[in-house]
Amino acid sequence: MTVHFPFQNTYSALPASFFARVAPTPVAAPRLIKLNRALAVQLGLDPDVLESPEGAEILAGKRLPDGADPIAMAYAGHQFGQFVPQLGDGRAILLGEVIDRDGIRRDIQLKGSGPTPFSRRGDGRAALGPVLREYIVSEAMFALGIPTTRSLAAVTSGENVMRETMLPGAVLTRVAASHIRVGTFQFFAARGDTDGVRALADHVIARHYPEIAGVERPYHALLEGVVARQADLVARWLLIGFIHGVMNTDNCSISGETIDYGPCAFMDEYNPAQVFSSIDEMGRYAYANQPRIALWNLTRLAECLLPLFSDDQDKAIEQAQFILGEFAEKFTAAYQAGLRKKIGLFTARDGDEALVQDLLDAMAKNQADFTLTFRRLSDTAADADDDSVRAQFTDPTAFDEWAARWRQRLTDEPQSTAERQAAMRAVNPAFIPRNHRVEAVISAAVNNDDYAPFEELLTVLSKPYEDQPQYAAYAEPPLPEQRVTQTFCGT
Repeated sequence: MTVHFPFQNTYSALPASFFARVAPTPVAAPRLIKLNRALAVQLGLDPDVLESPEGAEILAGKRLPDGADPIAMAYAGHQFGQFVPQLGDGRAILLGEVIDRDGIRRDIQLKGSGPTPFSRRGDGRAALGPVLREYIVSEAMFALGIPTTRSLAAVTSGENVMRETMLPGAVLTRVAASHIRVGTFQFFAARGDTDGVRALADHVIARHYPEIAGVERPYHALLEGVVARQADLVARWLLIGFIHGVMNTDNCSISGETIDYGPCAFMDEYNPAQVFSSIDEMGRYAYANQPRIALWNLTRLAECLLPLFSDDQDKAIEQAQFILGEFAEKFTAAYQAGLRKKIGLFTARDGDEALVQDLLDAMAKNQADFTLTFRRLSDTAADADDDSVRAQFTDPTAFDEWAARWRQRLTDEPQSTAERQAAMRAVNPAFIPRNHRVEAVISAAVNNDDYAPFEELLTVLSKPYEDQPQYAAYAEPPLPEQRVTQTFCGT
């Protein structure tokens, strides 16, 4: 059986300094856990063939498909604020690029496929738990409407990997608009390789921002484009209670997608200072810090682009600062527009920002569940029965005072209650990948080789804005003994 990938590779045609050519390391006994059939079709691939034994071998890196040009990409990065001049794909190998059915170029990458020249003494492998976490969360983010890398497949390798203990190994097939990061630009800038920075910028413009190719100042426009996409992306994260967990510059995608789901998590109780990542001891990447860190990362990108802006460094810095100055306005506009939608407002009026902030403050003081509060608010918009929302607050009267002002504000708009409820339900999900559910799925798979919970959770998360009464328990927050307080990197 022939497994055909219609590869059209462009990144591997760039100068040799951009990557290392390296093939995946074969694994002992690959077994397919999950194939994303709909995504396979979108990519122009045959899902039946991918589910064959030969397909599983390709998805595990044991066999290369025709046309593959496997490479590990070079990049640098600031990790928790500390610059590392060489990182790169230490356990990921880019097989190649395909054009999907919408005409969009997509990377197909194997994660956990063996060591590369960038592995830094690592084994280049991935454990099963982190592979399942990334599959679940990335596909949930896609269903929620958040720009994200996707998961095409997960396979077990038939081999164990050594972490704190022996764990079953696995490989994730990841799909992205590209895997180019802020850290990719930093790799060349740190070496004083302006030609490399320019070649990378030209590649990114052609691939992700073709509309600016002919403008007078394309590199300025490139920075403007990345700033706009990152501002919108981080606003979307906050609006669904998502915490990336490790917003290093090497985890900041130039395409504007969410990338690298390590110690990521969704909040249960609303807390702006919430941190789950076990390695974020100082709270650098806490929920409410994410916009500030995004701008910090973008500033590092701007530094790399300065030589392309002007030979006059002072002038280049001034131009970059002006573009970076647009981030706050773009983020605030996207975030506030999203918050208005979450509480059912169709127009913007003076006082709306304070109204929403008062609700968030009350939620924080009363340990209200972020997702359920807004979902139940969608319900009460239609029937004026506040009990389900009040139940989210330790002191329900905190909601009562706010609700009176909210309902008064709603009288200023002509939409019917049915229209308002439908609009609110379209932006306030009933289901998110709650941490305790993800951990339960991983435990069943790792400890019992049981993937039924994994499959069921994926089913629920594929329709996050629908009620799905048969799965109502998945909407509930964890019991005290079920709470997950720390998440971990998958390295």
